[in-house]
Amino acid sequence: MVDQYASGQGKPSVQDEGSFADRDVLAVELGELARSLQKETDADNILGKIVRAAIDLIPGVEEGSISAVEGRRHVISRAPSSDTAARLDSLQNEAGEGPCLDAIWEQQTVRVSDMGTEPRWPNFSALAAEAGAGSMLCFQLYVEGDNLGALNLYSTRVDAFTDESEHVGLLVAAHAAVGYAEAIKTEQLEMALQSRDLIGQAKGILMERHKITADQAFGILTHASSRSNTKLHDIAEQTVATGEVPTLQSPATLR
Repeated sequence: MVDQYASGQGKPSVQDEGSFADRDVLAVELGELARSLQKETDADNILGKIVRAAIDLIPGVEEGSISAVEGRRHVISRAPSSDTAARLDSLQNEAGEGPCLDAIWEQQTVRVSDMGTEPRWPNFSALAAEAGAGSMLCFQLYVEGDNLGALNLYSTRVDAFTDESEHVGLLVAAHAAVGYAEAIKTEQLEMALQSRDLIGQAKGILMERHKITADQAFGILTHASSRSNTKLHDIAEQTVATGEVPTLQSPATLR
């Protein structure tokens, strides 16, 4: 019989034996989360698994979501575990303040013990308490360029989150940050591929309709983009939809 460990990869650790029995449960769970995120190729599924893991692993958590910033301006709710989580996210945007916004922009971790008496964000706190939030815990996930995010965790109970919640939450957030970054890269790659295909379709339409070369068709699209201060992707999308280049009377004049 061939030794399955002859390759030199080593034997797995023996589980549930010795003085550290049952103490590595969290480590095992985090390892499984990391492997699960690594295998996933869909951005929405990655974010959903992050939120689900946070709810399962962090003490006190009932609901969760991820706040993602687009272009350092717009904050959107991603992968909310329920309508309540999505509503609480939207309330922060409406109020223009809140713990998750602070976690995104300023601090690594923000804990709110009692939403009904929280003075740091009076407008949001009142709205959130009315919506059923008793306490909150937020972790900054990722900061690189314009890619910012936070893991938002909610409970209907006051004082639901403890020091242990923060400790475990930081460990989960560290893994989640890698998954979040991967989700962003996956989405950007998908968008780039879709944009390339769309531009190719627009070029084909112009080449066929106006009997011009690929370079000439691309030049028409880029000129229209520059002159109208519109993204090339959007110009291509309109061209595919209408068969004409927006803002230009006669593409043939640009040959």
